[in-house]
Amino acid sequence: MQSCESSGDSADDPLSRGLRRRGQPRVVVIGAGLAGLAAAKALLEQGFTDVTVLEASSRIGGRVQSVKLGHSTFELGATWIHGSHGNPIYHLAEANGLLEETTDGERSVGRISRYSKNGVACYLTNRGRRIPKDVVEEFSDLYNEVYNLTQEFFRHGKPVNAESQNSVGVFTREEVRNRIRDDPDDPEATKRLKLAMIQQYLKVESCESSSHSIDEVSLSAFGEWTEIPGAHHIIPSGFMRVVELLAEGIPAHVIQLGKPVRCVHWDQASARPRGPEIEPRGEGDHNHDTGEGSQGGEEPRGSGREEDEQWPVVVECEDCEVIPADHVIVTVSLGVLKRQHASFFRPGLPAEKVAAIHRLGIGTTDKIFLEFEEPFWGPECNSLQFVWEDEAESRTLTYPPELWYRKICGFDVLYPPERYGHVLSGWICGEEALVMEKCDDEAVAEICTEMLRQFTGNPNIPKPRRILRSAWGSDPYFRGSYSYTQVGSSGADVEKLAKPLPYTESSKTAQGISSKQQPGHLLSSKCPEQSLDPIRGSIKPMQVLFSGEATHRKYYSTTHGALLSGQREAARLIEMYRDLFQQGT
Repeated sequence: MQSCESSGDSADDPLSRGLRRRGQPRVVVIGAGLAGLAAAKALLEQGFTDVTVLEASSRIGGRVQSVKLGHSTFELGATWIHGSHGNPIYHLAEANGLLEETTDGERSVGRISRYSKNGVACYLTNRGRRIPKDVVEEFSDLYNEVYNLTQEFFRHGKPVNAESQNSVGVFTREEVRNRIRDDPDDPEATKRLKLAMIQQYLKVESCESSSHSIDEVSLSAFGEWTEIPGAHHIIPSGFMRVVELLAEGIPAHVIQLGKPVRCVHWDQASARPRGPEIEPRGEGDHNHDTGEGSQGGEEPRGSGREEDEQWPVVVECEDCEVIPADHVIVTVSLGVLKRQHASFFRPGLPAEKVAAIHRLGIGTTDKIFLEFEEPFWGPECNSLQFVWEDEAESRTLTYPPELWYRKICGFDVLYPPERYGHVLSGWICGEEALVMEKCDDEAVAEICTEMLRQFTGNPNIPKPRRILRSAWGSDPYFRGSYSYTQVGSSGADVEKLAKPLPYTESSKTAQGISSKQQPGHLLSSKCPEQSLDPIRGSIKPMQVLFSGEATHRKYYSTTHGALLSGQREAARLIEMYRDLFQQGT
């Protein structure tokens, strides 16, 4: 792969000269979820014309997946618009009439833990007893007081004591436990019920954080996640409508489905001397099939490349096609990065980015939809919450594989029934969710039915007529639901994950990197001269950019965080080429 030859016109901008030779900067976006679509849409709207989106699966949307069954739409992935004031997802949905059928019960100003605020949550024990409403309310008030304390460690710089192990779960469990035991008014039987309720609430918290256990979530970083003010909303026609609205402005040829990426070869000027080069497809050769390429250790090779062209990045696809680019925006999930980063990038990622990937957390939260012919629950009930009385003294949220069902925290009633029918939505997370994913539908339906019979005390509950469930943990293109700040990580790790490659002095300044960090490890010990961009005569900036919910420091785990992160990375490139595009107008 040869570098571009210099022109004799020294007064001409070398970047502009190189881009004129091949038209426009080529940008490849990996992933057609909210982040990838938002990035592509922003670039296209600002005049970028050479944009390609590569999506590994057969659909767009990423972790948004609305499934239509009959007249009803069920969300296997994202369900709520979290907050309305300034939330781009909300404004997009509202402007396009997606919220017109959202009922009052599907708007909630409080914390989200069920589908509807109508009615009351029924807390049931494994002995078939319903916990009295006053006991539930007393416990809920106590729990919420302690939950609010977990926010103060980050927001007010409150020191974390050793007993908490810097864990949201450990701190919450012990604080609530001590307050229950110190209450002089409750009889022992009531205290035992409240102690057992701690575990149920922490299971809900684990599902909401998408951790295996809330014990693994960092207490010192917990308060950095920021909630957008305003109500939470459900989109009756399906969250996929938001995805479709984003995709509407993107030409069909831009998005390639069923196109998984094997490897991103970046910093090609320095990579060439160390091994066989990859010759990418050339202009107008976007569908070139490179054959067997990488089998047997050989690098795939394309054809038609301009002889004097040097591309800083080459994307190698699983089908052996190779696509050259000036910039690549990587939107794959943190779960995929954890599993595949070592093989997904050549050269490998800088040590500090790898460390951030390992420190940050991502888990699996799955839903189990059960459809019944008739409701066996009362009209006032909006959820059935499972409290195991024998867990009053438990300090763990981990179960052996054969007891995976104990991690199901409860079932929400989908409302209104005129839209959904008689459907319950169960929640399970962590390693137990992965065990559930390996079971067949019949086995899961049978176990869930037995649990419902046991906790309601009604042995006549029939099996559901239909079951639908998610499997985010075992999906090779996601490996989890969404991210969280794991014990030992912080928002600084999110920033490190989001930093474009290669690191340069200017990008370190822009990203707030400490001047004490030496560039030696940042450039993997390569000499700066080896990383020179042949067009610019300096390190080609922003060859690989990172977006996705896990890269947003304040809004990780959310759909608006994903969308904003895609717009953020597009904005970097728009600013980089602003002068060039202005010259062409």
